[in-house]
Amino acid sequence: MTDLPVVRGRLTQARPLNDLTWLRVGGPADYLFQPADIEDLQGFLKGLPGDVLVFPMGVGSNLIVRDGGLRAVVIRLGRGFNGIEVDGNIVTAGAAALDAHVARKAADAGVDLTFLRTIPGSVGGAVRMNAGCYGSYTADVLRKATIVTRQGEVVDLSPEELNFRYRQSDLPEGAVLISASFEGPVGDPEKLHARMAAQLQKRDETQPTKDRSAGSTFRNPAGYSSTGRADDVHDLKAWKVIDNAGMRGATLGGAQMSPKHSNFLINTGTATAADLEGLGEEVRKKVYETSGITLEWEIMRVGDPLKE
Repeated sequence: MTDLPVVRGRLTQARPLNDLTWLRVGGPADYLFQPADIEDLQGFLKGLPGDVLVFPMGVGSNLIVRDGGLRAVVIRLGRGFNGIEVDGNIVTAGAAALDAHVARKAADAGVDLTFLRTIPGSVGGAVRMNAGCYGSYTADVLRKATIVTRQGEVVDLSPEELNFRYRQSDLPEGAVLISASFEGPVGDPEKLHARMAAQLQKRDETQPTKDRSAGSTFRNPAGYSSTGRADDVHDLKAWKVIDNAGMRGATLGGAQMSPKHSNFLINTGTATAADLEGLGEEVRKKVYETSGITLEWEIMRVGDPLKE
């Protein structure tokens, strides 16, 4: 890959991605670009040859990069893209801002975005994946998302243009999300912080938060989602059908389905991307055999397998 644009940020060739994902696996990207600011990102995308693939990457909390790496320029936003501003009950955050930080800063200002507190990852990923929990979704509160297109133009997108669905949205090919604005209900800061503390405690009790995981591995069948309510039923939750298939605690190489929460795929320390993806596929096969349900991956898998 030659003739890449001159940048002010950092452009690194053959950059391993394993240390940039929560699961700590993944081969090298052809290039990793960390832009200095929006103008640097615009210039880079505009000047990039049209046949070069672009892969925007957040904090890697919901991602398996295969062991052979990624034939693309990975764009990772850092400082300069993580600001959070509150104006009334509108919260505008850079795509690199962590969901937890946005929830806390919003609560300080009396804006209820508490559902974001326990979502691992950044704002860009939350918008891209329509992240949600406790019955609330990004789509419910998003007012606009700002992107830089593959042609280097800054464009605002409405929720309708993003076409939100369960754990999905539509972004133009090669576009990089740089910020989002949310409108949350007004709330009492003290009560909002108390609610988030309770949510965190519940998460730590029920999920393997001390292990290397990427959050939920599979989508809940048929779009059923945990609401966190007392009357919540678990007949069609991913963890339940995985349990029924006898795959809680199952292992492959260094990969394991967490004994604490069977819909969490964890790296016990020595897993390769192939171990993790392979175990996930074994789980899907067993669940289909026992229940007739085809689980869909929630974790994004990208890149090439390692050539033998």
